[in-house]
Parts: sequence; structure tokens; C-alpha cells
Amino acid sequence: MTISCLAQQHGLSRSTLLYYDRIGLLTPGGRLHNGYRHYTPRDEQRLGQICLYRRTGLPLAEIRKILDRPRRELAGALERQLYDLATQIEALRSRQRVIVELLKDRRLLEKVGHMTRDKWVHLLRGSGFTDADLARWHHDFERLDPAYHQRSSSF
Repeated sequence: MTISCLAQQHGLSRSTLLYYDRIGLLTPGGRLHNGYRHYTPRDEQRLGQICLYRRTGLPLAEIRKILDRPRRELAGALERQLYDLATQIEALRSRQRVIVELLKDRRLLEKVGHMTRDKWVHLLRGSGFTDADLARWHHDFERLDPAYHQRSSSF
């Protein structure tokens, strides 16, 4: 398969595949008689894995480690990425809270999908929680993650 065909099949640009070749992430299995790169089914499978891992936000260097030693690297890399994403999400939520405070309109949080206290209570009551269940849940939440509880109770 040619570079253009493989790139198109995976929704990438030809220059992306050339870059992957240059950094050693995806080297074509061979060359055609005219010197063009030729990608094998194994190369195509590797590119599929690269694309999958890119969708998780993993950097190319991390993907290369995973592909070189999948069993040893994959779980740790994905777990680190998950925690990094959680940190980024919390930072973005913090920015949202600052913007809402500056605008002095807490209703905006509901418009952007922020879970308010009232939404939590409604959700938990809809799941069958009684007043005692809610009190126990709140106590456990406060005890297990006091920092998050403090941040979430500010709105």
C-alpha cells in the first residue's frame, strides 16, 4: 500500500506518515521498484495502534515505548494519561468557576454542564436514596476527598 493510500485510509496527511517514518515510529516495510514507500498489512496494523493511542492524547514518544514493549508500558502509560486528563479537567473547571464568579451569574455553570448540589441531590434521590442515604453519602464524600468536597461546595 502506498503512503497516500494509507494516510487517506486513516484520515492522516501524507506528511504525518513521513514524519512518523523520520522519527522511526512507522517505517514502511519496503520500497516499490520506483522507490515509493510500500506499507505492509503489519505496518497498517501498527498505524492503527498509533492512531488509537493518539486519540487518548498520548505523546508520540510514549506511543513508541508502548509499541516496542506493549505489555510493560501500556497500562502504566494509559493510567498516567488518565490522571493527567483528570488534572487538566479540574484545571478547566476551576477556570469555569473563576469566569462565573467574574460574571456574577452562577446559572452559567448549569448551562455548561456543571454538576450542582441540586443536580446531585436530584440524581441520588432518583436512584432511590433516602435522607439517611444522602447524609451518609455526603459524610463519606467529605471524609474520602475533603479537598474535592471543599472545591465542589463553593458553588
